[in-house]
Amino acid sequence: MSSRGVLVRCLACAALVVVAGLALVGGLALRPAGLLAVGLAAVVTGALAAGIARESSDDDLRATVEATWQTAAWTVGVLLVLAGVAAIAGGLVTTLVGAVGGMAGLAFWMVRTNGRQQPSSPPVAARPAPAVRPGPVPPAPVARPAVVTGNVAAGAGSASLSGLPIEALGREWMTTSAALGAPLDPGARQAIVARRGAVLDELERRDPAGFARWLAAGPLSTTDPARYLGAGATGTDAG
Repeated sequence: MSSRGVLVRCLACAALVVVAGLALVGGLALRPAGLLAVGLAAVVTGALAAGIARESSDDDLRATVEATWQTAAWTVGVLLVLAGVAAIAGGLVTTLVGAVGGMAGLAFWMVRTNGRQQPSSPPVAARPAPAVRPGPVPPAPVARPAVVTGNVAAGAGSASLSGLPIEALGREWMTTSAALGAPLDPGARQAIVARRGAVLDELERRDPAGFARWLAAGPLSTTDPARYLGAGATGTDAG
């Protein structure tokens, strides 16, 4: 181990001893009411850290517990150290120490956050391209316009929906959802959107309660509405 590493460790140990001594002095200098306030501050900050960790770690219990106790412990330690500094050096020095410590902690947090968000990726060695033997060039494919499958086409927007059963209306909705994901010209897209609006109106007319259940289930574009409409609305005209 180099002499520089030994010096750094010695300085870190000395700083830890000084911080621990200040925390001990602060704990002895505080009255019971002050100790209670420190405990309440630790509980509040721990709860806030738990809420933030739960939102950012997708309900990971281990990460939430770790963030909670670490934040609470840091809160107690910082408050006790500040109380120790106040008992030894007075309020002005305590204010200066708190400001410097706050700025140092903020800088450390920003550096650590940037380091996590921008991980260094190892360079990827470029692979040589495989040799391609010359051959006959195939003819370029002719671009074809997008075709909408199912019951929906550019000229089918006026087809009646009142004669279709609930299952057919559900298939109509799923088919148009898939059709909207394909490249379409503005006229065909407008016809599909109008057809979907007519399907929605017909589903709501057939079974308003089932229609509301379907809306609440979501997402609408990937869910078959026929699964949510009641058995009494499976005919062609439940109204």
